[in-house]
Amino acid sequence: MALAIILVVLLIGSIIFNFVSPWQATPVASNWGSIDTTILITFIITGIFFVAITLFIVYALIKYRHREGGGNGAHQASYEPDNKRLEWGLTAITTIGICGLLAPGLVVYGDFVSVPEEAHEIEVMGKQWMWSFRLPGEDGEFGHSGIKHINMANPFGLDPDDPNGQDDIIVNSNELHLPIDQPVKMLLRSIDVLHNFYVPQFRAKMDMVPGQVSYFWMTPTKEGSYEILCAEYCGVAHYNMKGKVIVESASDYQDWVASHSTFARQLAINTSGGTNESALQQGLQLSQNSGCLACHSVDGSESLGPTWKGLWGKTETLADGSTVVVDEAYFKESILDPNAKMVKGYAPVMAPYEFSDSQLDAIILYVRSLDEDPAALEEQADQSSLLPSLEEQGEQIAQTLGCIACHSVDGSRSVGPTWKGMYGRTQALVDGTEIVVDEAYLRESILNPSAKVVAGFSPIMQAYALNEQQLEALIAFAKVVSE
Repeated sequence: MALAIILVVLLIGSIIFNFVSPWQATPVASNWGSIDTTILITFIITGIFFVAITLFIVYALIKYRHREGGGNGAHQASYEPDNKRLEWGLTAITTIGICGLLAPGLVVYGDFVSVPEEAHEIEVMGKQWMWSFRLPGEDGEFGHSGIKHINMANPFGLDPDDPNGQDDIIVNSNELHLPIDQPVKMLLRSIDVLHNFYVPQFRAKMDMVPGQVSYFWMTPTKEGSYEILCAEYCGVAHYNMKGKVIVESASDYQDWVASHSTFARQLAINTSGGTNESALQQGLQLSQNSGCLACHSVDGSESLGPTWKGLWGKTETLADGSTVVVDEAYFKESILDPNAKMVKGYAPVMAPYEFSDSQLDAIILYVRSLDEDPAALEEQADQSSLLPSLEEQGEQIAQTLGCIACHSVDGSRSVGPTWKGMYGRTQALVDGTEIVVDEAYLRESILNPSAKVVAGFSPIMQAYALNEQQLEALIAFAKVVSE
C-alpha cells in the first residue's frame, strides 16, 4: 500500500510540475511553430500512457496486495496463459499510440526539407570548434566546391577556377545575419567531424556529416539575436562551439553582407598578398580566416583560449608553474607549436598553424592594435617586411592551386616533372624537340600546359588563369626550388 501511495504522489507531482516547470520552451522565432505542435502531441500521447500505466500499477498493487492469513481474506494469483481479447486490445492501443507519435513528425519533417523556390541559400561550415558561412555573390549562384580544394586559405574548398565562386561572400566568424520574413535554405557541411547546427528559437536543427551536404529551410519571423549551438558532441571544446544569428531588416542585412569579403579577395590576401590592404587589415583577415577569433576573444571575455585583449606584454602563468612574457617570440611559438608553453587554466586543444614570417608579423600587429594606437603601429611598422616576399607568395599559390601535388620539389618522381633542378634545364618534348626551361616556357606551361608536353608525362594538367603578379610569384618560387 505504501508503494501505491508513493506512485500516486509521484504521478500527481509530475503533472503539476509540467504546468509550473521553469524549463518551458523558448518562444518560437521562425515559421516552425508546427514543430512545437508536434512536440506537444508527442507529450500528450506519452503523458496519457504514463498516467494509464502508473494508475494500472497502483490498481494492481492494491487489488493484489499481500494479505496475512487464509480464509476469505486471502488472495491467490490466477493463472491465465492466453487472453486474445487483451492481446488484440493492447496491440490496437499501442498501434494507435505509435501512429500518433510518428505521423505528425513525418508530416512536419517533409515540410522541413521541402524548400520553397523563393528561398535564398546560405552555406554553413562546421569546424572544431567554430562556425563560418558562405553566401552567393551578386550573380546569385554558389561556385563549385570540392574536397581537393580545401586548405587553410580555402576552408570551403571553392574551385579557384570557377567564375561563379569568385564573388561568393565568405563570413569567417561565428555571427550570421538573416533578413526577417524571407525564407532561407541552410546548406550544412562539416570539414572534420560530426556537428549539428541548432538554433533553439528557430526550432531548427540538423546533423552536419563530413562528406555530405544536409539542409533544411526556415523563415525568421522575429528580429533579435539568437544563439547557435552545436548539438552533437564534437570533441573536448564542444561546449564552446557557439555562434549567433542576428535577424534584422532587409536593408540592415544588405549592409552586413556588403561589409564582408568575396572569395576572390580573401584568396588573394591568404595566398598572393597582392591586395592594397595594410598589414593590420591582413592580420585581422588572417585571424578570421584561420579561426583564431573563434577561440580567442578580442574584448576581454572568457573563451576557449586566452583573450587577445590586453595580452601583449602581459606575464602569463604556465601550466608547469613558470611564467612567460607575451612577446614576439612567445607569440610565434604559440602559433607554430601551441603545446610548447601551455597557459594555466586552458586545455591543450589548439592545433599548430603553418604561417609565413610575414603572416605571423601581420597577426601580431593586429593583436597589438587591440591595446595600442593602430595608426601609430602602422606608421612605425616597416610595411615591406610585413608583406610576403615574392617567393613566399609563389609557395602559397603553389600549395593553394595544388601544383606541389603533381610536381615534387625534392627531385622525386610524380605526375608531372619535378621542380627540383628544373630551371635552365633542357627538356625533351613528346614531339621529339627540345626546349630550355626559362620564364617564357614556364608561363606558357601554366597558361597553356598542352602546348609543349614533356616526354614521358601525360597531358593532364589544366590551364590556370593567373594574373601577372601571381605568375611572377609562382616562377620565383620555382626558381628557388630549382636551385
